[in-house]
Amino acid sequence: MDEPDILPPGLAEIEAMARRALDALPAEIREQCGDVALRIEDFAEQEVLDGLGIEDPFELTGLYDGVALTEKSVADQREGPDQVFLYRRPILEEWIDRGDVGLEELVSHVLVHEIAHHFGWSDERIMQIDDWTR
Repeated sequence: MDEPDILPPGLAEIEAMARRALDALPAEIREQCGDVALRIEDFAEQEVLDGLGIEDPFELTGLYDGVALTEKSVADQREGPDQVFLYRRPILEEWIDRGDVGLEELVSHVLVHEIAHHFGWSDERIMQIDDWTR
């Protein structure tokens, strides 16, 4: 009997997981994220990695690109919307390496972490509330 091919979740499946996580957030949080675009890509672009000083593309699972709500002003005129990027391949790699968390839970965690940056939270503050490294 042949075993079925088992393929990792694609970009659309990761996006569906992220959308479910977004939908599960409290209404007031979702409302404040209404203008934030969600982007799912395999990896961050090299220019992004270089700008962050990251050599290994597997080290970046997500990124908030925008102006935090705590810093926005009517004088800010961005060309596009604020964006949350989730990077599929690094997320999958972390999920495999960890082995102790579900993929949907990990996608949700990365999404919430990046949304916290939209609200102006630093990595240090996020770690105080949600230390994912434990």
